[in-house]
Amino acid sequence: MNPNRLSRADAPGENSAHPLLKQSTPRSLPNQYAELKRLIKQRGLLDQQPAYFAGKSLLTLGLLAVGLTLLLILDNLWLQLLNAAYLAFVFVQISLIAHDFGHRQFSFRTPWKNDWLTLILGNLLLGISRQWWIDKHNDHHGHPNQLDVDPDVDIPLLAFEEEQALDKRGFARFVVKYQAALIFPLSLLQAISMLRSSIEFLVAKKAKSTRAEALTICAHFALYLGVLFSVLEPLQALLFIAVHRGLFGMFMVSIFAPNHKAMPVLARNSQLDFMRRQVLTSRNVIAHPITDFWYGGLNYQIEHHLFPRLPRNKLREAQQIIRSFCRDHSIAYHETSVLQSYREILQHLHEVGAPLREARITR
Repeated sequence: MNPNRLSRADAPGENSAHPLLKQSTPRSLPNQYAELKRLIKQRGLLDQQPAYFAGKSLLTLGLLAVGLTLLLILDNLWLQLLNAAYLAFVFVQISLIAHDFGHRQFSFRTPWKNDWLTLILGNLLLGISRQWWIDKHNDHHGHPNQLDVDPDVDIPLLAFEEEQALDKRGFARFVVKYQAALIFPLSLLQAISMLRSSIEFLVAKKAKSTRAEALTICAHFALYLGVLFSVLEPLQALLFIAVHRGLFGMFMVSIFAPNHKAMPVLARNSQLDFMRRQVLTSRNVIAHPITDFWYGGLNYQIEHHLFPRLPRNKLREAQQIIRSFCRDHSIAYHETSVLQSYREILQHLHEVGAPLREARITR
């Protein structure tokens, strides 16, 4: 890929620019982010919330305990499969807590306690490498939707720009042709993909503590498989695993896809300043108690990207300040409903795959 190519976010022609970029002034002044941060800090919104996170963690662990209890006492396969779906939802809630702690929205004074907390949440409870996720997620936050730099834009079986689509070969090229229809079926494999990436990361010894991470992931699967095969028949256990892990991946994609997909994609050499880079590449989903709970606060994606350490329970208050600030400084602020966010994503994926479908028809 040519690093000097112009993406929709950088193209000079008005017709080729993303609509959100057309609504924004060319650049933000260097002190605008500092001014916004001062407003957020004045309201005390960056202060840590230990009581909130303690309560949220206890609630989430309580939900996990309910699912594990049902697993031990239910003797009906269909009820167990419903429990598998419920536990998939609980695993997503655990991952959202791990996400918050990974961003140090709450942290202990001693760094090793923070490391062990995310190790327990990520490796032991979810079976995913904490360090792999932190490194990947930090790259994403530093370069959201930036080609060749943001790992969330570089997905083997998806394409978010026409050039990405045309570069695909073999099975990936076939998938991208019909990616709008296949994205959610493919999301059933997301849990397997995260496990594979975790293993590759640890085998390459990229983690700060490879042994501790490997041992806790092994402990997770020993407990996970041991419990399932001890209370269920082998075929029932395999079916439970398929439903649980498949829906876990699908639920994860349903939460993370609306954050940035079908938003402006930036070229590697993009010169956008930090403020605009974070706001223009992010999509908010309209706040509601249900969406706030389901998304774990990530429906306030603009606020989260501007201030990753902003505690989850302060995002709605911060939104009022940030939305007004963006309006006053002519920075497009995109917020939409849950359904509309998926419409935008699917329409964009369909359009990106169109050249591959047309090429097949031409031949």
